[in-house]
Amino acid sequence: MKQVKVVLQNPLDKTDTLDYVIDVYDTPMGLRWYTALQDILQRNLYLEKNFCFLGFPDSPRDLDYICRELTLARNQINRFFDPDDYHIYETYYPDVLRTGLNPNQTVMNRLHLHFERLQGTVGELSDYYRRADYETKYAIRQLNNLCHEAESLMLSQRKKATQPEWVRPSQITTFLNAPRYDFPQDLKKTFTETAFDRKHGQVFLHWTQIGKTLYEVYRDEGGRDLDAATCEAITHLRYYSGEFDIEWAQDIVYGGPHPWHDREIDGFKLWLERNGISTQDAECNFGYHPVAQVQLRESFGTTDFQEITQTLSRYLNISKICAGAASADYLYTYTDADYQQQQIQRLKPGYDYSSR
Repeated sequence: MKQVKVVLQNPLDKTDTLDYVIDVYDTPMGLRWYTALQDILQRNLYLEKNFCFLGFPDSPRDLDYICRELTLARNQINRFFDPDDYHIYETYYPDVLRTGLNPNQTVMNRLHLHFERLQGTVGELSDYYRRADYETKYAIRQLNNLCHEAESLMLSQRKKATQPEWVRPSQITTFLNAPRYDFPQDLKKTFTETAFDRKHGQVFLHWTQIGKTLYEVYRDEGGRDLDAATCEAITHLRYYSGEFDIEWAQDIVYGGPHPWHDREIDGFKLWLERNGISTQDAECNFGYHPVAQVQLRESFGTTDFQEITQTLSRYLNISKICAGAASADYLYTYTDADYQQQQIQRLKPGYDYSSR
């Protein structure tokens, strides 16, 4: 069986480490993902650590930290562009991003829209992004990273306060300039109720493009029918890479012990039909795409997700990944004084290319 080993590190004490092992599924997509990950490691591509660990309520990257980073990004964007050209007027404080225990969805949607307008799409970068200098391109990218990190943190903290068994941490493992490949046509998925299952320790293909899936729009908009604004944000999974996400929360499966999930998936199916979207259209590429599974008991000595979450919360920094003979070290962390400049230096080739 093909395996991947991930070494974690305490970002506040780099001598303190922990590792776990991933078993790769012997499936066409599992093997494609493993090969793509090996290529990433052999190229020693830069691991993105800005929003790698999401939904850990006790992360030292708290909402105050995220708001400070958002403000730095906003200020950089506003300094670069003429106010009549583009300007972000919003301010970012914890009590702005959050209403009570909930994310302020209006504010978060507007924040993400700034990113979409400034960045453009996969196929057509915006003129704003093409004109931006290195620091501003970095700031635009940060809007997206920090928006998703903030939403995930707020939701996890709400759950910890009200329903701790429903905290849903995850690991988003992405790399700068990771090669993307066209998703094989024969592996695209039509709608099935179980396509949206997520199991503890399961590894999924990462979403490698800009925009929201139909399922995300359905959930974010509370089942409201599609209109021009929501349609603008929708895209379908067209690519895969060696990047990956890990579900560190308890299982959520259709037909399982949580009937609310069945109701949500059934409602999503009705919503698709009501909005004229065929559940048999493979181009929609519905659901999540699992490719591997973490060895939970062997790696952590338990399969209890709350115990594992508590353990992981101390080690929210990846320092090494191995896949077969391929491996790479990642000895930097966001606590480094020159962390932003390290990233910009790595991003410069892509920035130069996008400005042509």
